[in-house]
Formats: sequence, structure tokens, C-alpha cells
Amino acid sequence: MAVTGDDVSLDQIVPISRDFALEEVSLDGEVYFLGSDVTVQLDTAELSLVFQLPFGSQTRTFLQEVARACPAFNPTALDPKFLWLSRYRRKEPEPEPPTPRAGTQPRAPGPGALELAEAGGSSFDESRPDGKGLLVDQSSWGQDKPENLLPRQNKSKSEITDMVRSSTITVSDKAHILSMQKFGLRDTIVKSHLMQKEEDYTYIQNFRFFVGTYNVNGQSPKECLQPWLSHGIQAPDVYCVGFQELDLSKEAFFFHDTPKEEEWFKAVSEGLHPDAKYAKVKLIRLVGIMLLLYVKQEHAAYISEVEAETVGTGIMGRMGNKGGVAIRFQFHNTSICVVNSHLAAHTEEYERRNQDYKDICSRMQFRQVDPSLPPLTISKHDVILWLGDLNYRIEELDVEKVKKLIEEKAFQTLYANDQLRAQVAAKAVFEGFNEGELTFQPTYKYDTGSDDWDTSDKCRAPAWCDRVLWKGKNITQLSYQSHMALKTSDHKPVSSVFDIGVRVVNEELYRKTLEEIVRSLDKMENDSIPSVSLSKREFCFQNVKYMQLQIESFTIRNGQVPCQFEFINKPDEESYCKQWLSANPSRGFLLPDSAIEIELELFVNKTTATKLNSGEDKIEDILVLHLDRGKDYFLSVSGNYLPSCFGSPIHTLCYMKEPILDLPLESIRELTLMQLQTEDDGSQLERPMDIPKELLMMVNYLYRNAIQQEDLFQQPGLRLEFEHIRDCLDTGMIDTLSASNHSIAEALLLFLESLPEPVICYSVYHNCLECSGNLTASKQVIATLPACHRNVFIYLMAFLQELLKNSAKNHLDGNILASIFGSLLLRNPAGHQKLEVAEKKKAQEFIHQFLCNSP
Repeated sequence: MAVTGDDVSLDQIVPISRDFALEEVSLDGEVYFLGSDVTVQLDTAELSLVFQLPFGSQTRTFLQEVARACPAFNPTALDPKFLWLSRYRRKEPEPEPPTPRAGTQPRAPGPGALELAEAGGSSFDESRPDGKGLLVDQSSWGQDKPENLLPRQNKSKSEITDMVRSSTITVSDKAHILSMQKFGLRDTIVKSHLMQKEEDYTYIQNFRFFVGTYNVNGQSPKECLQPWLSHGIQAPDVYCVGFQELDLSKEAFFFHDTPKEEEWFKAVSEGLHPDAKYAKVKLIRLVGIMLLLYVKQEHAAYISEVEAETVGTGIMGRMGNKGGVAIRFQFHNTSICVVNSHLAAHTEEYERRNQDYKDICSRMQFRQVDPSLPPLTISKHDVILWLGDLNYRIEELDVEKVKKLIEEKAFQTLYANDQLRAQVAAKAVFEGFNEGELTFQPTYKYDTGSDDWDTSDKCRAPAWCDRVLWKGKNITQLSYQSHMALKTSDHKPVSSVFDIGVRVVNEELYRKTLEEIVRSLDKMENDSIPSVSLSKREFCFQNVKYMQLQIESFTIRNGQVPCQFEFINKPDEESYCKQWLSANPSRGFLLPDSAIEIELELFVNKTTATKLNSGEDKIEDILVLHLDRGKDYFLSVSGNYLPSCFGSPIHTLCYMKEPILDLPLESIRELTLMQLQTEDDGSQLERPMDIPKELLMMVNYLYRNAIQQEDLFQQPGLRLEFEHIRDCLDTGMIDTLSASNHSIAEALLLFLESLPEPVICYSVYHNCLECSGNLTASKQVIATLPACHRNVFIYLMAFLQELLKNSAKNHLDGNILASIFGSLLLRNPAGHQKLEVAEKKKAQEFIHQFLCNSP
């Protein structure tokens, strides 16, 4: 898991004074590649420290700020005493500091102070346990958020900028510069022209990639992985190894931590090809979906711009039991993105799998080093390798027919009924991707520990769930196979070996191209004023609905002067637009006579719905598009929002006896702004309903139709069905409601999540945590809730108890329901997105005791 501010403590404070020095160093035997962590040595008169910082923009900014602080002192002035630091220093006696490193040159003093936070040590192992020489960067284990790194050579910002201007860059320097944050318009223009002229100074060289996927069904490694990873092949240049269902425990699902990450990492490391030495570039994990990237040691220096991201597509579009993880990187001059996904299960759920794929593509975004550039999506790469348990099944054939065709090795007949083939042909998913011929038998489902097909009660039909696809130029697939020798899981691992043509820089041609670009820039008039034209300046969004994206687009067309554009904040505002609006991209760079399309995306969610319901906010905004060294352009945004029960308070809905869309806007406004009363205040308002009718409709539907539904509240519904459910609730046309049980269940969870005041009010949140485990005290807390909130809580607990009575059919248990509903009914009033594990467990325990007892 990623380290947050709550995980660290202030250990030591080092003032930046005259004897302060901070520099990047390379440890003996350390393999360096762009994207690795930064090793830093700090020296003062009193101590010497060597430590590692995670690569990324935060580290780069930190080092730049420290360097900038150092020369700011007046040489004639006395060192400051840093008295303000005294209250932060340790009170206990400090150990004797180590002796300063000999020969360290003191830096110019600075006015700041460097604070060191300690979150546990990190190491860089130089060899595998078996002595085969795998280089492992353990500090990047887990879900770290990689970004690009400041060059490891000790070059200052000004030195690098001068190198661009003087055209005396070596190939390696060029790789560093193109991954650096830009220092001005001129450097951006240089990079843009270099990208355009890439074919002038690069050539194609083939590198061998191994791509493997394995659904391990929650098992620990029990056998050597060499038959899968390295048997019968030449040593690959790059390994991309993905796992699914790494850990199926509830702890991994709800608390995202698992010891199996390290177990499988070590198993893979020991199974890599014995004829080469590999460096781990990155590990990324989302619950049970894990992706590992290794490269041969000699290629490490040519890896740069490493980023990793995750997208959960499970219930409520967040849970990580399904979804994808991805690593993108630059290899020489070719951008590569590797995606590992685990899509929705069950034969009939192919539309849900399609939706998962589209969600991963749209939501997977990688930050760029240059903040003026928009995030990169999966499609914006030269090479895309997509692996994983895609879960597409074989349709229209019964189990015995499928097994018979497998015995006859009639794989083409089987493939004709493959769901993925049909969906790709319909251009529903993986448009433009390629897949090799399936010449191996289906990889799912086997009895664990054998090669026998599933003999359980469910008797799943065999299917090619585990796949490898690719997209891009200069890619040749050399093999595509399963590995029957491995029997740990109910899936068989799959591998594919590729030769991929990568663009490699010719140093001499690169220098010549760069010199030509710089000479042409010298001729440009730097004082020219940029000017653009906009295809549209007024945007109207009609009938905006809760959680239904609307997009309006326009084109920025540039004139004769290169320019940078950005949407900027208006005076006294924290963002360039309101929360329900975003521009994509919000900033960028345009060469002369070029154009770019900007999409304005409007999306109302739980954060913004309540004020739009009440009329405190409206679909109205002004965007300011600013040109660097140019003028500002003003864009007008308007529209209307259709109020929804989603985002409305419980007590408001209890007073709405008519569907919300049948009420006048002024009535909705008054009821939404009405204060929540603990008891009847004697007002003249008509007596409210005990619980919101919308909640009653959803729970009744589930009680009638889904009381025995397997995986209820764990499997996501379909987005189009949610929109239909929302419209039925907001218009009161419940008789027209037609949706799957999973979509209704997810709509119920989204409804509870959207409540501005949760079912258990914020005011008693901490009391609930304190009395979790004490049912009597917990009931007393519930009794203090306002009547409408208390009624909703009792009603939901009674429904969940009914579900548990049918656990033999629906496979639900109290822990699962308590975990899901605990985070919705009990929400931290501080609005923290990520709760501590102990806090999550207390909320779960509080709900669990009511599920096992009558409220």
C-alpha cells in the first residue's frame, strides 16, 4: 500500500546552514535506470546520512526547492539560529552523530530547513536468494504512484537548459531532458519538433518481450514458475508478468493488504530466465490484480518515464476485486503501456465485461512530467500489451459438447463461439487490437492440483478466460501458449513472446536534428504575440442528470506563433471551473497552424448534487482560457439540472410524497434546505413518511427478486440500467422498472453513498466507534438519531438480516455485509477518503452486531 502522511512521524530536523550539502549519489553495485528511486547523501558538520526518495515529481520538486534555498543567504550575514525548530526537536537525548564524510564541500548556506520523515527503511538488493543476480528495488513494492525522476547526473536546472540551447547533448542527456519538466516555451517547442522529426534520428531495433498472465485463485506459490516463465525460450529483454485473484480473502478486498504480494513476487523473481540478470522496474497491485515489469540489466538505462496506475471496476465502480492495473514507460524512444485486467465473471455478463474494458480505457490516466500536458491514456502509446483474465466464455455450446471438441482439438470450432471473438468483431471492445491464434486448449476451469475439468457442483464449461492481446506497429508474435505443467490454480497460466521493434536514437543524427531545430528557433521573433481562434464560446447543457456524463467540445486553432494555453482560476476562486465541470485537456501547447479539440465534461456526483437540488448552485460558469504572452478568452457555460433523489437528504425525501420531478423547484429548494430535527418541532409541515419512498422501492424490489441472488452487493450492475433506475425513482414510474438484481443493489448503495448526511448522522460517528462491540450502548446511540434516520437504519438492518437467512443460497455472510454497509452508513465527518484500517474495522463491527441481533 502507498505510504501516506499518517504513516510517518517527524524523526529529525536538519537546518540548511552554511555547512549543509545535499547531493544525489550512486551506491556501489546499484543498477541505475530512469524511473528508479533517487539515492541522496546529506552532509552537515554534525551528521552524514544516505537515504532513498521515491522517484517522481514530488521528489524532484523537493530537491529543486532545497537547492534553491541554499544560495539565498547573504554571505556576510550570520547563520540563523532556527529557534522556531526547538519545539519540534526530540526531548530525549540524541545519540552521538556519525563523523562527517571526509572531503565534502560545504554548499552555500540557505534560509530553510530540511525535514526528514521516517517511514521505515528501504533497500536495494543486489542478488536473488538463489544467487542468480536479480536486482530488486523493494522500496517500490505495492501500490506506489510512480512518476518521472530528476536526472541522476549532478546537473543543475540551468546547466540542462543551457545544454538544450547550445545543442551539445549526448544521446543519454537527450533521454533525460525529454523526461524533465519544461523550463519555458522554448524547451516545449524543441521537444515538439523533436517528436515530429523522430524518424530522422532513430532506427528500429527488435527486443524480445515475454508477456504472461496467471489467475492463481487465491493460492500461494507451490511450484517453480520456470516452466511458465523461462523454459524453452531465449532470455527475454523485458518481462511483463500479471496475476489475478492473488488473494481472495476479505482482508485483501476491504483493507487492500496481503502477504501474497511478496510471495508471488519472489516466486516470479526466482523463475526468470537463468541466462540473464534482470532489474525490477515496477510492481503495481490492486487487491488481487498485480503486474510486474522487469528488464535486462543492460537495458535499464534506457527505461524512462515510468508510471503506474490502477482502476477498480467492482461494485460502485470502485472496488478492486475487478478492474485493471497498468504500467507505462519509455523504452529508448518508444512509449509502451502494459495493462493487466480482471473483468467481470459469469457467462451471461459479457456486457459487463465490455463495460469494464471501456471503464479501464477511459479512467486509466498517467500523469506526465510536464504539467502543461494532459494525462496520457492507454491509447496514447506506441505499443499496448493487454493481458489478464478477461473472463470471456464460450457460448451456445453445452459443457459436454465443449469438452468433446477439446478432445478432438477442434479449437477453431470452439473459437467460433468465443465471446471475445464476437465482441471484437462487433467493435464493442479491443478495437484495433490483435490476438494470436488459439492453438491450446481452454485455460479454465480445472480442479485445483490436476488437469481435470471442473467436477464441482457448478461444473463450469471450459473457456479461454486468460488472454494476451496487442496493438501497435513493428510487433511480431513468436509464441502464444498455455502451460499445463502448473497445477496450483483452477486456471492455467498463459504466455506470449513477442519481438517488438523499438525506436533507438542514433546519437549523431539526433545531434544534427537538434542543432537544426535550435537554429530555426533562433530566427523566430520572441516578442511575437500568440493568437488563436475558438470554434465555439457558448455551451449549453440541457437536462443534466445525476451521474450521467454530458460532453460539449470545441476546437482551438492556432495562428503563426507557438503558444501555450491554460484554463486559469478567476479571482478568489480555487479552481478554473466548478466541481461538476472539467476541461480535457485543461492546458497544452500548440505549434503554428495546429489545432486541438477541447472537451468540456459535465458530471454531477454525490459531491455536487445536493446544492444543485437545492438551487444553491446552478449549471452556470465562466471559463477563462489564457494564452501565455497572449490574451484571455472567456467561455460561457449554462444549462439546467434535473433534481434527483440521489444527493437529497433523508428528511427531505420523507417530506416528498410526490416524485421529486413532479414538485416545483421552489418546493424542492425549501425542503432540501430545511434543517434536520431530532424530534418533531411542532412545525406546520405535513407529517413525513417514515422512510423515503425511493429507498422503500429499491429494498422491496430486492426482497421480492434477489433474496437468494448470489454475489448480491458484490457484483456491479450496468451503467445504462442505473440511469433507468434513477429515472424511475425520480419520476415515480416504478411499474416500468426493469433491471438486473445487481444493478438495483448497486443503485441502493449509490443512493446511500449520495446522502449528504449519512444514515447514522455525523454527530454520533465517534460515539458509534467507541461503543462498537457493546450492543446495548450502540442501541442507545441509534435511539438518539432523528426519527427518519432511525427508521431507515432499522429498516435496512431488517432487510440485511433477511438476506443472511438465505446465506446458503446467496453466499452472503455478516462480515461481507458489515464491511460494505459499514462504510456507507457510518462516514467520517472529516470527509476523509481513506480511513485507517482500525477505524474501518470498528465501523464494520458496529454494523455487524446489529446484523446478528435485532436493532
